[in-house]
Amino acid sequence: MSTLSDLLAEHTGLSGGAVDHLQTVVAEWQLLSDLSFADFLLWVPETAADGAPLPPTVEKRYVCVAQARPTTGPTAHPEDVVASHTTADEHPQLRRAIAERRICREEDPRWYLGVPVRREAIPVSFGGEVIAILSRETNLAVPRVPSALEIAYLGIAGDLCQMVADGTFPTTEPSPDVHTSPRVGDGLLRLDTAGAVVFASPNALSAYHRMGHASDLVGVRLAPLTRSLIADPFDATEVAQRIVSALDGQPGMRTEAESRRGAAVLFRALPLRPGGKAAGALVLCRDVTEVRRRDRALLSKDATIREIHHRVKNNLQTVAALLRLQSRRTSSPEAKEALAESVRRVAAIAMVHETLSTSVDERVDLDALVDKVIPVVGDVAVAESHVQVRKSGQFGVVAAETATPLVMVLTELIQNAVEHAFPPGSSGEVEVSATRSARWLDVVVSDDGRGLPPGFSLERTNGLGLQIVRTLVESELRGSLSLRRRPETGTEAVLRVPLSHRR
Repeated sequence: MSTLSDLLAEHTGLSGGAVDHLQTVVAEWQLLSDLSFADFLLWVPETAADGAPLPPTVEKRYVCVAQARPTTGPTAHPEDVVASHTTADEHPQLRRAIAERRICREEDPRWYLGVPVRREAIPVSFGGEVIAILSRETNLAVPRVPSALEIAYLGIAGDLCQMVADGTFPTTEPSPDVHTSPRVGDGLLRLDTAGAVVFASPNALSAYHRMGHASDLVGVRLAPLTRSLIADPFDATEVAQRIVSALDGQPGMRTEAESRRGAAVLFRALPLRPGGKAAGALVLCRDVTEVRRRDRALLSKDATIREIHHRVKNNLQTVAALLRLQSRRTSSPEAKEALAESVRRVAAIAMVHETLSTSVDERVDLDALVDKVIPVVGDVAVAESHVQVRKSGQFGVVAAETATPLVMVLTELIQNAVEHAFPPGSSGEVEVSATRSARWLDVVVSDDGRGLPPGFSLERTNGLGLQIVRTLVESELRGSLSLRRRPETGTEAVLRVPLSHRR
């Protein structure tokens, strides 16, 4: 499906500023759709690519570049209308809205897919020109009883639609995040020009009751009331100032404040100035107390998990220190070697937990971790050998449950290559290369040493390190591992690990 920008570039020659304005309209128009209980379609006159009008011999056509459906009522267009075309004969209000620069309504509803639909055309003005038309299309199949809420919604919608035609809504100010700003159904208040509430939706009343206001809101001046309910003086002043600024014609960004009773509420204030005349303001609010409580609980949980990783790392470092102390007191070379290997394995696991103690999402940057592991493993090379260990490629970021066994496997494979691939006194190189795709992480640990001994079998080996590797690859990583001779000289261990669908 083409984006709004793609459709505008394909069918019109609108300037960058006009395109930006239409994108702002689309970012805001769910508010219009919900207040109107109606679908909104954005139509643009089709022109040549350079913006010139089409030749007179070509029938004037309009293309739909965006569509919005109401969450407050039934849709008039269950099908996707984007990228469809219409003509002035089929929808004469489009041409009239452009020519007369005013909102045009059909005298009689039309039947569409067996549903009576009332259509209105609203010119979208920008820079003194009409650049597009909004078609407001209401499904009349379900009779609606005029309630105070519906009358208030439609009145506000009428004011905002007139401001669209005037070119004063939406403004060029940065749009609030449409995913987090309050919606019509969250809570709505209509203010008169003096800042007094003339209508408050039930959800808005509930939000203010949660903040500590027990009585009705109608007739109350909202800015001073809201200031008195908010705990933090700075936040109280900011929210009140946003409401006052909207009454003065200035749009406001979304803001959040916490009341003295601990209720967290989002606010957004919009000026209502149809035809350039002050008509009060629209204030949207949303009670986000439970959302913030869950956020705080998650933050507390994350901090606890990071603290656990930190303590596990400290405990592992203590274990490693005890093993080193035991190694110094042991005279047996075999025991010293076994203890040294244990220290290395414990240190590798401790590095993973150290990384997780600073992570906020239980994910590990393997590249940074492998860069720490390689020097530790390289130090175990026999003193008379000169073996270089280097890394190539990108490991990327993996989940915590993958990181620990994977680092253990890499540590053992690098250690095995450094210890067994090269005779004492020789030099060589061990390379750890990584290739990552959407589904797999492929790692090759290769050396240019003397190669595998005759008759070697990974399944029948008695070495503890390779037995640990096999167990971790099969049971923890659900991956595959093979050891084979390189074409010229040396050995390579080929590891493949799935990055998803782990059990």
